[in-house]
Amino acid sequence: MVGQMLGRFAIMLSVLGGTSAARLRSLPEQRLLNAKLNASHAISQVASGQKNTPCACDANNPAWKPTMRKEPKCIFIDLGAADGNSFRAFLSNSYGPVSSCPSGGQWEAWLVEANGQFTSKLAAEQAAHPQQVHPLGSTAAYMCRGTTSFSIDPDVAHNRWGSSMKVDHGVHKVSVPLVNVIQLIAENTIEADWVMLKVDVEGAEFDIIPCLAQFPNARLVDRMYLEEHTWLSVDSAFTKQQYEQAKASLKTAGVDIPVYFSHTM
Repeated sequence: MVGQMLGRFAIMLSVLGGTSAARLRSLPEQRLLNAKLNASHAISQVASGQKNTPCACDANNPAWKPTMRKEPKCIFIDLGAADGNSFRAFLSNSYGPVSSCPSGGQWEAWLVEANGQFTSKLAAEQAAHPQQVHPLGSTAAYMCRGTTSFSIDPDVAHNRWGSSMKVDHGVHKVSVPLVNVIQLIAENTIEADWVMLKVDVEGAEFDIIPCLAQFPNARLVDRMYLEEHTWLSVDSAFTKQQYEQAKASLKTAGVDIPVYFSHTM
């Protein structure tokens, strides 16, 4: 992994300050696209008998504001961050040696977690690493912005690890805002970064991944640690075939997707 990271850093340093070849659509084009997406989204749900998903895939939006940062870093985006356990594993080199990150070991982390019981712990990580850790507590990771109902897993013994916007545990539900994962990537990463995306979102991956594959700059993600909850019966805006095609498309684009399962949630 060290060799891969260093090799990637060396290649990407040569394009520092450059612009991506992918072009965002103009505002009128995007509005038309969004209207079509939302219309087809509603029609497909009616036809398939799916429950309503909160919003339609938004993978390319001219309103997004890319970072002006030039210095490359490791970027760790943790979807389903819980109390910060995977982030601490990142700092302990479980996702590769942090010292090998670009610019002399520079890094930033975005920690997204919908279960509000962990918000204070993520805030503590931010206090310990100011300007580096960006917690998004009481916020669910998804393919668009909006709000959703989030069901809290009553299993305290396992850190409520099954809490989900896709599974109803029938005990405690809360309403939380949605962060668009694609927008998060578009606005906070540059081509020269080493971007790690950890996805452990209890079924929401079946919506997020097909949408991410539609993002023209999906290659900004270097490695995706994807935990797939195939044993769950969840409603999705996409078919299983579309989900598998999306993964194949991301791999073809250069996104490394190793086999991954985390016991830390």
